[in-house]
Amino acid sequence: MKRAFVTGATGFVGASVVRELLADGWEVRALVRSNSNRSNIAGLPLEQLEGDLTDRAHLTELIDGCEAVFHIAAHYSLWARDGDLLYRVNVEGTKNLLAAARRAQVRRFVHTSSVAAIGVPQPGCTADEAFDSRIEDLTGDYKKSKFLAEAAAREAARGGLDVVIVNPSTPVGPYDIKPTPTGEIIVRFLEGRMPFYVHTGLNLIAVEDVARGHLLAYERGQTGERYILGNRNLTLREILEILAVITGRRAPRFAIPHFIPLFAAYLDEVVLAHTIGKQPKLSVAAVRMSRRAMYYDSSRAVRELGLPQSPVEDALARAVEWFRKK
Repeated sequence: MKRAFVTGATGFVGASVVRELLADGWEVRALVRSNSNRSNIAGLPLEQLEGDLTDRAHLTELIDGCEAVFHIAAHYSLWARDGDLLYRVNVEGTKNLLAAARRAQVRRFVHTSSVAAIGVPQPGCTADEAFDSRIEDLTGDYKKSKFLAEAAAREAARGGLDVVIVNPSTPVGPYDIKPTPTGEIIVRFLEGRMPFYVHTGLNLIAVEDVARGHLLAYERGQTGERYILGNRNLTLREILEILAVITGRRAPRFAIPHFIPLFAAYLDEVVLAHTIGKQPKLSVAAVRMSRRAMYYDSSRAVRELGLPQSPVEDALARAVEWFRKK
């Protein structure tokens, strides 16, 4: 039986990848931090090994005997204060795991990057795998850390490790435990805390399709190449209107200019958070990102990998159902 080593198994995408692997007949060995919330994988038949990506000494022995590595773990934060942690986990942790995978002689390493590492296209355009922003043009340390982590994965591929890179866009669906920023939009909508919206756009994809895309990348991807795991480009207003149909709630009717949430984010992050040390509810980086629509073209992954394109309306409905239960 094939055995996979998975990082980030307790997270949103990772939990779905684990389920996809198990359904496909894989044995799963998951790296979990001692203090992580494991409710997303509770009751699943997998091996859980406590460890950390920054612990270089033990990663090789943890991976030993595995055919594949699915590196999904990443620290996500748009708070400027978390910059050092983002680079330590996302960049140095990725380098540590790549080196350990080489020593363990795994067959293939699937690196979960993000469209954040690709960058945001100009207004009216979509970005594909050939699009590359300069690191200095990326907004915030999270995007920059994902850019550098992907660069490390590419370097490892050039050095002889069989690495395939996947770049999920904006997954939606169940198991969004934190939640992600998009999950937070759904929660705020369900709670009636979205009286207005801003003009922006996202590329949505069912999280289950993202999970399947990981396995397809392992099976069919080209070494050293990246694949955008996305589906449908939608404005935020269109997303909210879909949620209105699903929930029976009214979608917000009026948009506000970006300077209003930007000012609120500045107060929340720069003034309050830095003064009392509390995690801000709104970050300056997040608002700055929303000023341009984050639209992507996933046709290469559909064509070369066979990436599923399930209706995003159904994915949003599953997300709503999961959040209501939780």
